[in-house]
Amino acid sequence: MAKLPGQYLGIKKRFKGFFKAAENLGKAAAEAGPLDQKTARLIQLAAAAAVRSEGSVHSHTRRALEAGATAEEIYHAILLTTSTIGFPTMSAALSWADDILREHS
Repeated sequence: MAKLPGQYLGIKKRFKGFFKAAENLGKAAAEAGPLDQKTARLIQLAAAAAVRSEGSVHSHTRRALEAGATAEEIYHAILLTTSTIGFPTMSAALSWADDILREHS
């Protein structure tokens, strides 16, 4: 497992009740519907790209890989966002995914 960012760990330590609620919300959302874990992770990756969150793209790229996604599927999920989030934002997200995919290969 990759080392978690200090900010993330700090929030987890300082705001235990809040953090547990956030984790439970994520679990409830995952269990609320019929999507398989890999598809759900790719959707979360696309959302992370849309909000321009480098840390989230890193995290969701890792999670997508753990759920069985291939590099090609990860790239495709990000490329599909182009008409919605724009080419520059999509390009940045690809570079952030590459950070993780280079480590993984």
